[in-house]
Amino acid sequence: MPINITMPALSPTMEEGNLAKWLVKEGDKVSAGDVLCEIETDKATMEVEAVDEGTVAKLVVAAGTEGVKVNALIAILAADGEDVAAAASGGGAAPAAKAEAAKTEVKAEAAPAKTEAAPAAAAAPAPVAAQASASSGARTFSSPLARRLAKDAGIDISAVSGTGPHGRVIKKDVETAVAGGGAKAVPAAAAPATAAAPAPLAKGASDEAVLKNFAEGSYELVPHDGMRKVIAKRLQESKQTIPHFYVSVDCELDALLALRAQLNAASPEKDGKPAYKLSVNDMVIKALALALRDVPDANVSWTETNMVKHKHADVGVAVSIPGGLITPIVRSAELKSLSAISNEMKDLGARAKSRKLKPEEFQGGTTAVSNMGMMGVKNFAAVVNPPHATILAIGAGEERVIVKKGQMVVATVMTVTLSTDHRAVDGALGAELLGAFKRYIESPMGMLV
Repeated sequence: MPINITMPALSPTMEEGNLAKWLVKEGDKVSAGDVLCEIETDKATMEVEAVDEGTVAKLVVAAGTEGVKVNALIAILAADGEDVAAAASGGGAAPAAKAEAAKTEVKAEAAPAKTEAAPAAAAAPAPVAAQASASSGARTFSSPLARRLAKDAGIDISAVSGTGPHGRVIKKDVETAVAGGGAKAVPAAAAPATAAAPAPLAKGASDEAVLKNFAEGSYELVPHDGMRKVIAKRLQESKQTIPHFYVSVDCELDALLALRAQLNAASPEKDGKPAYKLSVNDMVIKALALALRDVPDANVSWTETNMVKHKHADVGVAVSIPGGLITPIVRSAELKSLSAISNEMKDLGARAKSRKLKPEEFQGGTTAVSNMGMMGVKNFAAVVNPPHATILAIGAGEERVIVKKGQMVVATVMTVTLSTDHRAVDGALGAELLGAFKRYIESPMGMLV
């Protein structure tokens, strides 16, 4: 019996992915554990392994296809002893793919296609498909992402030429049509002679409602990628469901900077390079982890029925990558040395930027650090990322005049702001946690014992 290979859900938030590359070809024999392909998700590029033995009978989805839905059929294996040609023709569509196809066919039958004659003199920068027209009632094969982008842009999907497998319309075809002013499903009304005042936008306003406030030709449309969609969804969820509370404090850094210089100077050589090179951020991670150990009631997550009390401080660290950010996690940071944290963060940061992190390396965690100090930001408040109950925003260390024992002196001072989920960590508890963090920063030798 043919074995269906479907698009896996590689993270809890994944709804679709891009099939970046096939590492096998039709006719190849594979065993359980062999890598079949690379899938791009909103956060990373991951390898998909075979769970059965067999021969690759058919690659249903071509390499480079974007917006492949979770559980959609991507390949068919012939089991041992099975005829490969029979398996290739007998493999069934995955449940999700069947449902999508049925839904599309019902819509095609229920709604008669509409056609609009294009002006004879109009140029057509975007190619128009000859393969299938709306008037003929033929289905236009297209990816779910392409259909959504076409709908948002008002493009008739049947009037777009597909460059995907077997003439399938994919994301870049719709983008080309949009950029070239391809045939619209519904012609836009002529602009009034006198521009109307911009209308206030309702919550969740559509593209059309937003764009009518801007002059035509004064902008370009850049479709959201998977990462940006997930970031938007998560932050909207956070602000709508989490009652944020903020606590700020100034920390003197001079003792920490002096200790950091001593420790880096004492680093042994390894392969001609220092075995470690500590950053202020490494010491911030350690200080926050120890503060959570000392104030365990703040190391929690909220659920509707329970308070989840964590046994270790798993500290996520916001890392900026092209198109968004990701938060790799230093697990049990309170138990690790500063050098171990430093080397682990260098590895996680490098793999985050190349989108090579595994899901378990960026999912979960009990708190997070967001450091914009290296960008010159003095202070800011970060958004709590559920299921975390806290996140610490780190500002720049700068020389300031402060008063000590009645005398004005110059010190290097850093402002930090703790954002908390007030359901789990109230004001007094947040202040206690921040006080413990401040003690470790200003008396950093406590991080070494």
